[in-house]
Amino acid sequence: MALVAISPNVPEAVRLDELGWSNMRDSFEEMKHRARERQFDFPYLYAGDAEEVTKAYGPVPTPHVFVFDEQRRLRYVGAIDDSERVEKVQRHWLRVALDALLAGKEPSVTRTKVVGCSVKGSDKIPLNRGFLARLAQEPVTLDAVDEAGLQRLRSGESSGKFRLVTFWATWCAPCVAEFHEWVTTWRMYRHREFELVTVSVNRLEERDRVLEFLRRQQASCRSLMFASADRESLINAFDPAWTGAVPYFVLLDPEGRLLWRETGSVDFLTLRRLIVRSVNERRPW
Repeated sequence: MALVAISPNVPEAVRLDELGWSNMRDSFEEMKHRARERQFDFPYLYAGDAEEVTKAYGPVPTPHVFVFDEQRRLRYVGAIDDSERVEKVQRHWLRVALDALLAGKEPSVTRTKVVGCSVKGSDKIPLNRGFLARLAQEPVTLDAVDEAGLQRLRSGESSGKFRLVTFWATWCAPCVAEFHEWVTTWRMYRHREFELVTVSVNRLEERDRVLEFLRRQQASCRSLMFASADRESLINAFDPAWTGAVPYFVLLDPEGRLLWRETGSVDFLTLRRLIVRSVNERRPW
């Protein structure tokens, strides 16, 4: 018996908010990373550029299973089991079909309905472009934040959400280079119990420059900037352990407890993995 997994999605057709339960996108490079991470010992193939394979098999959602016997006759098509929630599974359709075939018998069920995320073919690229265009039209705002506001930001303010706070500046090269990744992270998880807050440490007279940069980045998340030139007091109000170097970020749980603190360039894969795991542990669906 051989297992082959095929990714049918065209990456350009997958909306960022459809990745809210993942820490990676559907590109070939990220597939290779996933295979290494999970130590896959079976072929994991990419069909997102040339869609002939996807059209030949005809999967509608993912996952969609096709089982062939040793003569390559199709013997079962459908779902792996009857629930996307492991604890709710009652019928293991794929396992039952495989057990029957290995015993030389006809599977009792040869076709089932499949519930899952629809396959993202090239025909859905215009839909994703429309989605991105709508995001680009969202208003971008910038408010000043004082010591009391930073203390509330650090405590969680009873938001009920995981909060990622990143401190940055327009004169900080790593901040500018990585900022689009913060926006991407925000767009991936914003529909879950998650929020992003960016805080610029630029001086108030540089507000126009900061706001223009945020607009270019389409940063429609909550954005703040230091309200005074007394940076030391503002830094201590948020986190006395922070030296003041940027980029700097913290990830807080809904009660304001610190999950991760980092100064310098960010490993966004590790960060997204932590976000997904933390949010899932609190509310899986």
